[in-house]
Amino acid sequence: MQYQPSQSRNYGVNLCEGCLEKQREIDRLREEVQRLKVHLNQRQRKQQEGVFGSSTPSARKPIKANSDENKRANPGGAQQGHPGHGRSSCSAQEADEIRRVKLHDGCPDCGGPLGAPSVRERTVTDIAPVVVKRICYELERRSCPHCRKSFQSQAPGVLPKALLGNQLLGEIAGEHYLQGVPLSSITRRFGLNLGTVIEALHRLGRIFQPALKQLKEEYRSAPVRHADETGWRTDGHNGYSWLFCTERVSLCLYRQTRSASVVREVLGEQELDGVLVVDRYHGYNRVKCRMQYCYAHLLRDVADLRDEFADQAEVQSFATTVIPLLADAMHLHSKPLSDEQYYREAGKIKGQIERAMKAEARHPGIRTLQDLFVEKAERMYQWASDRRVPADNNRAERELRPTVIARKVSFGSQSEGGAKTRETLMSVLQTLKKRVKDSIQKFKRTLDELALNAKLDVVNCLFSEESG
Repeated sequence: MQYQPSQSRNYGVNLCEGCLEKQREIDRLREEVQRLKVHLNQRQRKQQEGVFGSSTPSARKPIKANSDENKRANPGGAQQGHPGHGRSSCSAQEADEIRRVKLHDGCPDCGGPLGAPSVRERTVTDIAPVVVKRICYELERRSCPHCRKSFQSQAPGVLPKALLGNQLLGEIAGEHYLQGVPLSSITRRFGLNLGTVIEALHRLGRIFQPALKQLKEEYRSAPVRHADETGWRTDGHNGYSWLFCTERVSLCLYRQTRSASVVREVLGEQELDGVLVVDRYHGYNRVKCRMQYCYAHLLRDVADLRDEFADQAEVQSFATTVIPLLADAMHLHSKPLSDEQYYREAGKIKGQIERAMKAEARHPGIRTLQDLFVEKAERMYQWASDRRVPADNNRAERELRPTVIARKVSFGSQSEGGAKTRETLMSVLQTLKKRVKDSIQKFKRTLDELALNAKLDVVNCLFSEESG
């Protein structure tokens, strides 16, 4: 490519041809040096942080930086002056069981008789060994001599034609879908056949499938909604795990596509109230509701720009100004402020961000971020006008983490049926976890009700009671 001199330079009309050629060569070399510095900086960051830069998961970073000197100097444990919690004890009346441990009458050292005993209480929390029992129910059968009908008693806490009891099914589903324990570990601990457990979970998935429709409707009507997605393989093919969540709803979907069709499936085509908090993935652009972009992703972009152009004062000044403002906006949601204090502080932070994004800038990276804030202003400041809306998408990020861990352990679902079952039971159990104290027992009680009457409304059985 032929070199073109910078338009901003004025070489004058008195330079000889040789001097002009030398100046052109100097400018070309300066630009080459600057380009190589940027390229070298990018390679060094890639080697240090991984292929995704600051977005690289910590487990995949080639080199993990040591903690700074200030953190290493800080003592561990509680803060100075913190009263602490200590070990709690309970009285004999509060204990679930009292066990008296006696001493022998003779002295362990000299063999002489010991005096009258006294008691020192010690409180211990323990658990009984988990034992899977094989129960044989003897079901009575009786007939009525008048109407000539026969009747048989029903085994309590067992679904019709089921080999596993409801309590065991609840424990398996909770450990697998809430705690992330692999099915192979569960079956080995309980001494069960893997195929039997998988078939039982598939049956539960079919039973609770109608609950997904109710969760979608509740998600659409929520004032604040969150959404995010991550990779998930099904039957060896690449796909995605989608999460749509609120304070009371967790809806997990497993699809082969990352297109906007999944978003339309959940949010529909009608205009909706409320705000959807997301990252800047274009699949959410056609949602017919207000949106809030996640500041955590924007802050990461500013930090990447700062690290990439570490030798440019304009970029460093911009990052020094904007990063604390974005952090303040994210932290404001958790501060114990009155509404008046919150909106006054939010307006102040919003004004500072707007001024920083409208300030004159020459660097193209800065101008790209500024254009995003100016052109998408309606998606940047929902948190400032509605306190319920956070400036970040941390709720979805945290709730998606168990799926990411399960992906690392199991590498995805082995079949379409497995993905469908995981979709249903993850949604049901994660939602119950938000609404009741003991989600496993609530799940078990719902199974007990369905065992007695298979025609009961599954959704009403699951979500009718708000405590448990």
